[in-house]
Amino acid sequence: GDFGEDVEKHLLQVADQLGARGRIYHQEQPLGTAHAILCAEPSLHGPCLIAFADTLFKANFQPEPAADGTIWVKKVENPESFGVVKTDEEGYITDFVEKSPVFVSDLAIVGIYHFKEAEKLRDELQYLIDNDIKEKGEYQITNALENLKNKGLKIKAAPIEEWLDCGNRQSVVATNSRILELKQDQETLVSPQADIQNCIIIPPCYIGPGAVLQNSIVGPCVSIGSRTKVSRCILSHSLIREDSELQNATLKGSMIGQHARVNGHIPDLSIGDYCETNC
Repeated sequence: GDFGEDVEKHLLQVADQLGARGRIYHQEQPLGTAHAILCAEPSLHGPCLIAFADTLFKANFQPEPAADGTIWVKKVENPESFGVVKTDEEGYITDFVEKSPVFVSDLAIVGIYHFKEAEKLRDELQYLIDNDIKEKGEYQITNALENLKNKGLKIKAAPIEEWLDCGNRQSVVATNSRILELKQDQETLVSPQADIQNCIIIPPCYIGPGAVLQNSIVGPCVSIGSRTKVSRCILSHSLIREDSELQNATLKGSMIGQHARVNGHIPDLSIGDYCETNC
């Protein structure tokens, strides 16, 4: 889909900061992971790393040198909600299964893949599209991976240390809390350019440059974006974006977009950019 010019510009800036050249591809219809990856066909050549954008990771991302591909996995308690893999005694993948209601494995595919030759993956993705091979109404990357495995490619499962979901508001709030916990002893999270007056800050919290906080209790696990103004509020386990304004609010487990206005006690709130609410 179209994420908007500002978001695309920011993504390209992130790539540039990492010393990479960014390109934007669009998936115009929600036809599944295999279809989405194939939308980037011009970039599917040579060594290739694929990472889904709705999760955050912490791991050693060193591909297995002897393998044709590496897929990072995480042991989960609810494997029926994920695509999973089965492995042999050496950790090579023997089976790919997409969200099975029957237990087959608890090693969930987290959404990071490395291939030595992306052309082989590209051809299998195209085969799914050309032959209209779908699973649960969508073209799934697990079907392409199963085909590659059956053709003799050796794909290794590699463990991941931390897997943080960003698929909905609750998971984003929880992920924000965990990121703050991980970073509180490594980075300065409260900007010296923030103006904080008569407030209690309960760490870990991120407070961006230019933010103005007055007569409020903030934390734990709150992120406040740059230039946001907070007055007479009690905030915990929440994420507030840039250039917003909150007054007389008590929020927990909430997400507030950019340039938003909140006035009043509305717990468990989720509003987007340029929204306004009064209570």
